[in-house]
Amino acid sequence: MANSLAQELSVLLAPKNGLIIVAAASSALLGGAFLFEYVGGLAPCNLCIWQRWAHVAIIACAGMGLFAGRVSSYLSMRTGLVLCFGAALASAGIAGYHAGVEWQLWAGPSGCTSTLASNMSTSALVDQLLATPVVRCDDVPWSLFGLSMAGWNMLLSLDIAGVTLLSLVFGNRFARP
Repeated sequence: MANSLAQELSVLLAPKNGLIIVAAASSALLGGAFLFEYVGGLAPCNLCIWQRWAHVAIIACAGMGLFAGRVSSYLSMRTGLVLCFGAALASAGIAGYHAGVEWQLWAGPSGCTSTLASNMSTSALVDQLLATPVVRCDDVPWSLFGLSMAGWNMLLSLDIAGVTLLSLVFGNRFARP
């Protein structure tokens, strides 16, 4: 019984399937972000945009791995998985940093948060206010179960990294019966 489960997981987590799964997951997350922006009216901050680029990188790496796998060999699909793993960890890192900024655990980028120095001259204060974007990185415009979009993105990006890792380790380990 356990051996047949291992064989089924090996087939399910084959490198090609792993690349398809992570590309679909990142596409869904990116699509959700665009829905929140264009349908829900929640404009993204700078850190939100950075997180989107990490998902674009995951999709691109998965696409390159799938294309290279058709042209070359099994090794290039595994290379695509390694690149997807790195991009997913980058996405989780950016999202975790963003969530920490939202929870005021640390300061965000200078032009992205509402921290104003009190010892500034009036003209310098006005200049800083004019340079600060309308959408701040330390605001939480939406949350579910106490987690902001950045928090959910961090968890789901770690899931994507987990799928790539499982696909690298267990994919195609057993021959299909």
